[in-house]
Amino acid sequence: MGKKGKREKKGKGAEKTAAKMEKKVSRRAKKEEEDLEALIAEFQSLDAKKTQVIESSCPPPSPRLNGSLSAHPEKDELILFGGEYFNGQKTYLYNDLYVYNIRKNSWAKVEVPNPPPRRCAHQAAVVPTAGGQLWVFGGEFASPNGEQFYHYKDLWVLHLATKTWEQIKASGGPSGRSGHRMVACKRQLIVFGGFHESTRDYIYYNDVYAFNLDSFTWSKLAPSGIGPAPRSGCQMATTPEGSIIIYGGYCKQRVKKDVDKGTLHTDMFLLKTEGVGKEEDRWAWSRLNPSGVKPTPRSGFSVAVAPNNRSLLFGGVHDEEEEESIEGDFFNDIYLYDTGKNRWFPGQLKGPKSEKKKRRRGRQTEAEGAGDEEMEKQPAQGPVEIVKEVVAEDGTVMTIKQVISGLADEKERSESEEEEEEDGALGQQVEPCPRSNAMVAVKHGVLYVYGGMFEVGDRQFTLSDLYSIDLHKMEEWKVLVEMDPKAQEWLEESDSGEEDDDMEGAEGGEEEEESSEEESEDEEGEEQHPPVQPGEKHTDYLSRTEQYWIQLARSNMGPDAKEKKVVKVAHAMAKTVYEDSV
Repeated sequence: MGKKGKREKKGKGAEKTAAKMEKKVSRRAKKEEEDLEALIAEFQSLDAKKTQVIESSCPPPSPRLNGSLSAHPEKDELILFGGEYFNGQKTYLYNDLYVYNIRKNSWAKVEVPNPPPRRCAHQAAVVPTAGGQLWVFGGEFASPNGEQFYHYKDLWVLHLATKTWEQIKASGGPSGRSGHRMVACKRQLIVFGGFHESTRDYIYYNDVYAFNLDSFTWSKLAPSGIGPAPRSGCQMATTPEGSIIIYGGYCKQRVKKDVDKGTLHTDMFLLKTEGVGKEEDRWAWSRLNPSGVKPTPRSGFSVAVAPNNRSLLFGGVHDEEEEESIEGDFFNDIYLYDTGKNRWFPGQLKGPKSEKKKRRRGRQTEAEGAGDEEMEKQPAQGPVEIVKEVVAEDGTVMTIKQVISGLADEKERSESEEEEEEDGALGQQVEPCPRSNAMVAVKHGVLYVYGGMFEVGDRQFTLSDLYSIDLHKMEEWKVLVEMDPKAQEWLEESDSGEEDDDMEGAEGGEEEEESSEEESEDEEGEEQHPPVQPGEKHTDYLSRTEQYWIQLARSNMGPDAKEKKVVKVAHAMAKTVYEDSV
């Protein structure tokens, strides 16, 4: 009883501390988010110009990480949404939508009116309702310099059959966050964990929310038992029975002023529903102690649902944190968790079934089946002398002679040569380079891995390659889209102190791929704003154009937005345009 009482008291104390920290973070983040709201609103005004769905063939999407890749529930397609890219100086955020046709190995860009704002580190889940729905919750927007963050708490659904985005406005949902996890479980979306970060503070979550896909309502779950500590980037998966599994994740804590310590979690929990059939299900946490070979500690891994009631983990990074630097070991391995057996095991490549072996067996069978008649046609062969030259390490050439019977030698030689060729082929197998924060999806038992990033020294390489592997066979990786990371642009940090144009940074890092037509559209969008007159002061400009900006802000923020907030965002938008002009 004493230990239980202490645990409960400690738990309540931790809850109070977390609540205080959340209020502190909320206050400090409020101003940052208000500044970024103006930027987000202006990007949405550009998106609002889209009035019809346009689907066009295109090259593979630009390099990115922390987007979402989802398998279409009815078609042989993968859906890529959002993500981020950093070129050394500037952060780019995306809200574009791409569809990958598995059969044709081709990409198409789908422009849908009124999409969610640009974001990364969100979560997406697919349900088969009404021809398929892609649900998106949360994520973050970053300023171009990567120093300010806006954390979303909005919920969107993409109706795949009609290609329309819809924002679902329901109260009582999770607070703004990124790095959380979301899965579709029966007729609910379950959201767990994540973090919220401002310039100076941060908070990690371990709360659980459920969104009912029938009533379109949020509810905060209050599971019994001891659950996971606050974390982001964990593995979250469902079991056939409707339970939820949590593994790993990352969090950091402030150990002293301006010093943070990161923690890689390797624990595992089961969130199980009780009281089936009642109006409100009761949930309970319990600790899992799986058998087998668990993944090595890491963060930034990617997860997917694999065949045969298994959950899959791919890649990630293990950071060695020093006082002034972080060195990361990146991974490209696969681990599978069997939910029925409560067991981890590594996904080891078996290697392709060599055609040479098949041919060899085929030739052997044909030779045996040909009979004595075939053998009689062949002239008798005497002993054969084989001469081989071997170069030693010191450069000495040694000659080796071997005398063997002709037929036996021919057979042994051909077999040994084929085996060498097979060994060489196995050694040259392709595979994705080690990476973290990749986008993964499984369709028809095949795992697809797109993008992600790795680091070499202070440089970050962001990827846009695409690989696949059949999880049933586990024979070999296939390259669907190649990329040479060395050819990627990388800009060293500028010492000039000049601020880059915000619009360019948030528009999304595809400046090398975008057509001149799209650039001209952006220019036209900018020219529609009221221009600043020569010598005009900011106050005069604001007074003259205030109604225009208020109307624009209201159209982007919706009719439910408070007037005070609309005016604040409008003034911030006007200030941005004024400062850019002067």
